Amino acid sequence: MPWEKTFDIDDAVDKALNVFWSKGYQATSLADLLSATGIAKGSFYNAFGSKKELFTKSLLKYDFYNRKSMLDQLAALENPVKAINTLFDGLIMQSLQDKEKKGCMIVNIAVDLQHHDPDTVKTVKKGMKEFEDFFVDQIKLGQENGSIRPQIKTKEAAKGLMTLVVGLRVLARGVYTKSDLQAIKSQALVLIQ
Repeated sequence: MPWEKTFDIDDAVDKALNVFWSKGYQATSLADLLSATGIAKGSFYNAFGSKKELFTKSLLKYDFYNRKSMLDQLAALENPVKAINTLFDGLIMQSLQDKEKKGCMIVNIAVDLQHHDPDTVKTVKKGMKEFEDFFVDQIKLGQENGSIRPQIKTKEAAKGLMTLVVGLRVLARGVYTKSDLQAIKSQALVLIQ
């Protein structure tokens, strides 16, 4: 008789995502995943194959819903200064509401990249590059419409903004206060105005 799943795969991925996000890949055990998802060991392997495959599904889902869709919404504003301002406001708000101080899953992995496999490294680097490309596009648009000074070096400013995003996400995990995070945002706006 073929294996028949008795659980919702998307729900299981969401639950596993939260475990990986809280604990990181290395510290997450199979027992943690089975407990969080409520799936039996045999069903787990039938559905996901391995911890690594479930981690990859979780990471891709996180990346899509927490980075890609957010940047798409901001780009749709067609107002680069507002988009960048809104981005930093959103990151600060997320950070302050994050009671577990989990930070950003992508940034957390990037900080510990040497301990991950080539597929995960590729996914994280792609996500970071696309984030930086968002800043490049916004700066160029702002220069075209006059809201951002034309003499700003686009790629350098985008790298600076990306550095501020990463710094904010790391420091918001418990080191910096709201006013400290607001100061990071202020520096981001200085880079483009």
